[in-house]
Amino acid sequence: MVSTVFLGIDIGTSGIRASCIDEGENELISHHIAFKTGHLAADKKEQHINEQDPNVWLQLLDKLLIETTSKLHNLNKHHRIVAISIDGTSGTLIACKKDGTPLSPALMYNDQQSQKQAETVRRFAPADSAVHGASSSLAKALNLLQKYPQTEIFCFQADWLAASLTGKYGISDENNCLKLGYDSINQSWPSWLQNNRLQNNNENAVVPAALLPVVVAPGTKTGMVSTDLIKKYNLAEECTIIAGTTDSNAAVLATGASQLGDAVTSLGSTLVIKLFSDKPLFSPKYGIYSHHLNNHWLVGGASNSGGSVLLQHFSQAQLDKMTPHLKPEQVTGLNYYPLPGTGERFPVNNSNKQNNTSPRPLSDINFFQALLEGIANIEAEGYKKLNALGASTAKRIFTAGGGSKNQAWKQIRELATGIEIIDAVHTEACYGSALLAKQGYDKAMVNC
Repeated sequence: MVSTVFLGIDIGTSGIRASCIDEGENELISHHIAFKTGHLAADKKEQHINEQDPNVWLQLLDKLLIETTSKLHNLNKHHRIVAISIDGTSGTLIACKKDGTPLSPALMYNDQQSQKQAETVRRFAPADSAVHGASSSLAKALNLLQKYPQTEIFCFQADWLAASLTGKYGISDENNCLKLGYDSINQSWPSWLQNNRLQNNNENAVVPAALLPVVVAPGTKTGMVSTDLIKKYNLAEECTIIAGTTDSNAAVLATGASQLGDAVTSLGSTLVIKLFSDKPLFSPKYGIYSHHLNNHWLVGGASNSGGSVLLQHFSQAQLDKMTPHLKPEQVTGLNYYPLPGTGERFPVNNSNKQNNTSPRPLSDINFFQALLEGIANIEAEGYKKLNALGASTAKRIFTAGGGSKNQAWKQIRELATGIEIIDAVHTEACYGSALLAKQGYDKAMVNC
């Protein structure tokens, strides 16, 4: 008897990952293939250029599917993958022919070479849009159009890889399309995107409608895996492709957050918070914009504070040694605002905001705890700021990132926020995409 399995794939900057889950959302297997150093990067000396060859992604996807299905069938010969969803890095864009053949290298999520185009965008795009900046998909699209006027369709990393399995290019999800200008509130491409021709210096700020993808919600069925690939990878008959999302959104779903009031704090080198809200929130001043996901709005912001500040003062070994001696219930009261340098954007917007980590107590343990309290207070203020700007109130916080393993810090954060904090069981984006695959498959089956 065939056992249905759902596959989530995450392609990031360091590798490609797969997660297979069953009907109960239990992870059966995971698989990871690391990119070879320098294997994907274009030979560019300029630091602001970050390009990759999308054809190499196809080779890695092929290898991943072969190895993943082999592991899965070794576990249970009756397992068959019935649905696949892929997430990718946000804003990574390719100029293609209609059949998906790349005309350009992929301009990666952090590629900054479209400075001139970003200035053009600044002059006509709404101030609260997510299209601003040289790394935005819209700036990249204008750049690619100039270099490759024969472009027939723009594809994002996630949907381009998914389409390689179906042969149906030109369909994308609304999360990846946000930085290209898609209006998730009105569920359409806005008129300002297609009706702006700037005469100065012969600038063309128009993206022809024919080049823009058809947009669907994450978790929507977009096609079936082609018959020859079903046989090649030993997938279930009529294996379905489900629209994915960005890697960061997939990582949010992986934590278990999905309901209104669910929040996710990522304790990495910086402090990133995201919250499922009943209404969207766009505030470029604070670096906030919203993704439509799971029938809610995922809003968030990022502080410059975080783990990088801790490592400016202590080694990881020192932090690990001091952690058992922390006393969360005995608040130091030092009220630090730890920053790695000058400037902060969220929850306060002040480019001149100064690091405040003084006075320093004689005890390193007390100093360490004061730093953690300071970061926890920034987290608390972050959720208050989102609420003050119109977002829903956070009811519970799922935690991801390296700092999530520090249970004393968890207690400090609960005291600061007054909100229940939950350790995320899963944090890998590929697991979140597997959940999307299951969600989309179940929905498609109901609608059959």
